Amino acid sequence: MPVIAPMPAARPTRLPSQREGAEESVAAGTTVDHLTETYRAHYRSLLGLAALLLDDTASCEDVVQEAFIRVHSARSRVRDPEKTLAYLRQTVVNLSRSALRRRILGLKLLSKPMPDMASAEEGAYDQLERDALIKAMRGLQRRQREVLVLRYFADMTEAQVAETLGISLGSVKAYGSRGIAALRVVMEAQA
Repeated sequence: MPVIAPMPAARPTRLPSQREGAEESVAAGTTVDHLTETYRAHYRSLLGLAALLLDDTASCEDVVQEAFIRVHSARSRVRDPEKTLAYLRQTVVNLSRSALRRRILGLKLLSKPMPDMASAEEGAYDQLERDALIKAMRGLQRRQREVLVLRYFADMTEAQVAETLGISLGSVKAYGSRGIAALRVVMEAQA
């Protein structure tokens, strides 16, 4: 930011004409010192204003900083020093609106995620596989079927399966491995 020397404290004692009075008014409202004092006094309130319009702190800080930069670069258009804060507030509101518009546009332009649902073909294929698995399970020995259903469909541990069926842990492992081997043979034959 360029540094501009402040206006001299002593003014001529002659009465200015109407045009000269307007130029002094412009100069008083556009000094860097005045803008710096406005920054110190109203930064938090402008940050609060941005926070009401935006959702994250980083964006609010960016908007307020950008507002001060824009008012600083356009300070020659601020005619009344008392309106500097009003210009800043309006700039914060406008920049917040722009930020929200960019976000909404960005969300609209993002590619839409694929739905989690399977297509009708996949659903039909899955149903056929389930039917084939159920049919193959029915062909297993009773204990093999019980162990596999409790272990893999009821999601029980081997110890829980052994306790539920009243058999040893070794029997659960044996029935389970033989059942899986038999299922593999039947399912590969169908494929």
